[in-house]
Amino acid sequence: MASLISQFGMKHKAGYVNIIGNPNVGKSTLLNALLGEQLSITTPKAQTTRHRILGFLNGEDYQIVFSDTPGIIKPAYTLQERMMDFVHSSFEDADVFLYLVEPGIRSLKDEKVYEKLKKVQEPVFIILNKIDMIDQDRLEEEVEYWHSEFPDAAILPMSALNQFNTDVLIDRLKDLLPESPPYYDKEDLSDRNERFFVEEMVREQILFNYAKEIPYAVEVEVEEFKEEEEIIRIRANIYVERNTQKGILVGAKGSMIKKTGTGARKKMESFFKKKVFLDLFVKVRKDWRSNDRDLNRFGYKS
Repeated sequence: MASLISQFGMKHKAGYVNIIGNPNVGKSTLLNALLGEQLSITTPKAQTTRHRILGFLNGEDYQIVFSDTPGIIKPAYTLQERMMDFVHSSFEDADVFLYLVEPGIRSLKDEKVYEKLKKVQEPVFIILNKIDMIDQDRLEEEVEYWHSEFPDAAILPMSALNQFNTDVLIDRLKDLLPESPPYYDKEDLSDRNERFFVEEMVREQILFNYAKEIPYAVEVEVEEFKEEEEIIRIRANIYVERNTQKGILVGAKGSMIKKTGTGARKKMESFFKKKVFLDLFVKVRKDWRSNDRDLNRFGYKS
């Protein structure tokens, strides 16, 4: 185990800071702002985040392990149940909780999780996000309300999109971290591999480009990832549940899948800092969102 003393004689601190909240309150935007990297995909649609994603903020004498989780919902099918399992797992290892809310939101969509959060022994920050959308009087009302709900919590107004108060949050988190060696290699940004981020970038474009049920019936799986000196060659499958969805995803003469591929490739080239060749295939995997074997294969392990 690494020493708790850094090379400059300072004690090393490390801990898990777990972000929870309702869909669309800005959890992934906050994670990206805190890390200074576009680690989690962000779209206006609910349930953009499906997995628990860890991102590491490293300093000489600290490592903050941020955990982004799916937006809290009441599950309607097995995939959503697995997503909520990721949320519940964040209660098991947290050193600090960030409960992200926005003006007008008064509780989590699952009352049991809300009551569970009220009873935790770890420090809780109520992150009042999107304050750029309200005036000072409304802000004071929101702060007063959350003080009454969580008397022991720290309440921090913030705009994750504009990175307002993110530096203040990081400084306060450093003070709360327990003394510990780093949990992960300090050269790493996340616990996820390159294939995962490729899959997420494709799914992000699908969320942007398609409406209604299509984005929620889709899963992406990288079949091949070959990195050469000047180019990365990627082949990925996009799975849907029905043939009608496949037709919509492909579009007339392949127009929609081409648009999705172009958007994803540009994001990948920016992320990997290298030219990317991306080949996408659309396949039908009937009712995969309710199939335990498929969910395990796609990483939604209970």
